Amino acid sequence: MRKVNCIMLIDDSDSDNYYHEHVIRKNKSAETLVVRESAEEALEYLKSARSKGDPNPDIIFLDIHMPGMNGWQFLEEYNKLDKELQGRVIVVMLTTLANPADKERAANAGSLTKYRTKPLTAKTLDEVYDEHFKEITNLL
Repeated sequence: MRKVNCIMLIDDSDSDNYYHEHVIRKNKSAETLVVRESAEEALEYLKSARSKGDPNPDIIFLDIHMPGMNGWQFLEEYNKLDKELQGRVIVVMLTTLANPADKERAANAGSLTKYRTKPLTAKTLDEVYDEHFKEITNLL
């Protein structure tokens, strides 16, 4: 089983967060799981994590369509943060709608941004690990 230090979920849907938390915990994919229900809350966490001793996420699963600041706006603000606040992060955009325009936009957002449809699955976790965390093989 492979495990990163920290995964962050950013989604305004309680039911999606509940399900995604279950998948992550069942697969023992992270030492720490941080859940935020808005992009603004997630940015605040990232800005203060270091000073509070909280871990920076290795992977962020980000809902695209949220009220207030959406996933695209979050990415714009995230990219303005100091590199040390960003950490080593893979951002996986999650959406319920497979929109070709969103998929293309995610592909152009940077090499560390991925696009997947909901729900988050063990297969999606494996794909992210295979692509970005090959060196991690923690045995539990």
